[in-house]
Amino acid sequence: MTSPTVPSPLDRLLEAVNAGQLDAFLDFFTADGVVDDWGREFRGREAIKGWSDREFLGSAVTLKVTGVAQNGAEVVVSTEVGGNGFNGPSDFAFSVDGDRVRRMRITG
Repeated sequence: MTSPTVPSPLDRLLEAVNAGQLDAFLDFFTADGVVDDWGREFRGREAIKGWSDREFLGSAVTLKVTGVAQNGAEVVVSTEVGGNGFNGPSDFAFSVDGDRVRRMRITG
């Protein structure tokens, strides 16, 4: 069974997450990029870094892709989340601007 194909640049963002590369992860966002974690928004590099340090890469998160779908302008990547925090299925809806992420929305 082959794994779903994640479009670029999201494939590289997910590689950075799974490798625990904080700066590389942050570099994928636009200057005014947003992480929307179940309605809690973190805007800009410093806010996203603070969130990630507490709840994402700081928790040694891993993301195993289980599906990919286009939902209008968003690319939805379904994952199985592992690490030292939340574990289980989660969807990440990405809005992309060129080769950067404008918004990463985390849902169920």
